[in-house]
Amino acid sequence: MTVRVRFAPSPTGMFHVGGARSALQNWIFAKQQGGVFVLRIEDTDAARNKPEWTEGILSALDWIGIARGSYEGPYFQSSYAGEHRAAATRLYEGGRAYYCDCTREAVQARTGSQHSGYDGFCRDRGLEPGAGRALRFRTPDEGATVVVDLIRGEPTFENRHIEDFVIARGDGSPVFLLANVVDDMTMGITHVIRAEEHLPNTPKQQLLWDALGVKPPVWAHVPVVVNEKRQKLSKRRDKVALEAYRDEGYLADAMRNYLMLLGWAPSGDREIVPWSVIEDEFRLEEVNPSPAFFDEKKLRAFNGEYIRALPLAEFIAACQPWLTGTDTIAPPPWQPEEFDADVFAAVAPLAQTRIAVLSEIVPNVDFLFLESPLIDEAAWAKAMKEGAAELLDAAVAAFEALDSWDAESIKSALEAVGAERGLKLGKAQAPVRVAVTGRTVGLPLFESLEVLNRDRTLTRLRAARLRLF
Repeated sequence: MTVRVRFAPSPTGMFHVGGARSALQNWIFAKQQGGVFVLRIEDTDAARNKPEWTEGILSALDWIGIARGSYEGPYFQSSYAGEHRAAATRLYEGGRAYYCDCTREAVQARTGSQHSGYDGFCRDRGLEPGAGRALRFRTPDEGATVVVDLIRGEPTFENRHIEDFVIARGDGSPVFLLANVVDDMTMGITHVIRAEEHLPNTPKQQLLWDALGVKPPVWAHVPVVVNEKRQKLSKRRDKVALEAYRDEGYLADAMRNYLMLLGWAPSGDREIVPWSVIEDEFRLEEVNPSPAFFDEKKLRAFNGEYIRALPLAEFIAACQPWLTGTDTIAPPPWQPEEFDADVFAAVAPLAQTRIAVLSEIVPNVDFLFLESPLIDEAAWAKAMKEGAAELLDAAVAAFEALDSWDAESIKSALEAVGAERGLKLGKAQAPVRVAVTGRTVGLPLFESLEVLNRDRTLTRLRAARLRLF
């Protein structure tokens, strides 16, 4: 048997990090088994069916290493409408489904509760197909449906607690439960690896597989991904779009390493590991069924480690989208002609050790490519206190007198200026840093001033002095 797994997202306008985790788990499992990864776009909801949203899914998969051309598809669920309707007809003609014209209000009136499920009122009425009549699956009255799950063991569902569920709407269109099953059958899916939230649907889908005469797939329901309050990640409340992390400057290698740790861990006391280790060691049966906490702070720390591990040339290349701007990344505050690649290359090693996401490169280097720095007013107020004007005057004089404009000489000169005023270097350099860079934190000051050059440094110090009048 050739293992065939599928990833079946809906084009919702954003790619959920939980979906990315499931896609990676399917991808690795298929690769380990010498199997096939199938991409199916569940596009039957017209409101969600936009080409740009499908392209977003393909682009996100490309980014995390599931590249176009390396998998089967994408297939589109809407292309299989004929198979869906044929399966519904088979179930009806075989006595496994019946038509129902009950409204929700009618069911509530009979049961006396808005929380009660369907009461089977139309089971034996013998209704023919007709406008406004939904098709319901006739669930067994006795016995139990056992779901054999690689992660959760054998969850058991009493059939008497499973209501006769709708498989086709009043207009004849199939609902998700049936379409999903028929698609998996049609595509020969052998293993369904998906999020825990689908587990309640699984006994119903397994009953459909059995009723259609096909052996159900092997199930594996991976843990739900939650926030710090242990609430399921929600796109309405939480930062969940993979694209947002990509555009903020998270590296694909860091992201997929972190996603694979949501419910699983490699051997030994380690978390940051090469992708080849994850591909070799990952086992579905070792996935922890408990909810997995998506810790953005931890992801950020991961990303910082990956950034620092990049060869310098790769780091410089990785920064380019933020240095120029793209369709989804805002342009930097400087004009293109103001950017100097050699200047950036000179400070890149300094920046690489200080940023956790690539978007942070801009505020760290913008002072090098702007005529005047962007002043952070809070930083200005903190640094430019009593005595700052005199210190800036002294720094200008000391810097003008230097025989050599290099980081060590600049540092020594400012140390002397501070010492004359009873200031340690940290206190002495604060007004200079804000005057030159606009901020209180950033790249190492003296190396930055060396790259900026003497004339531009002095111009900014004098401009800051004038502002203090």
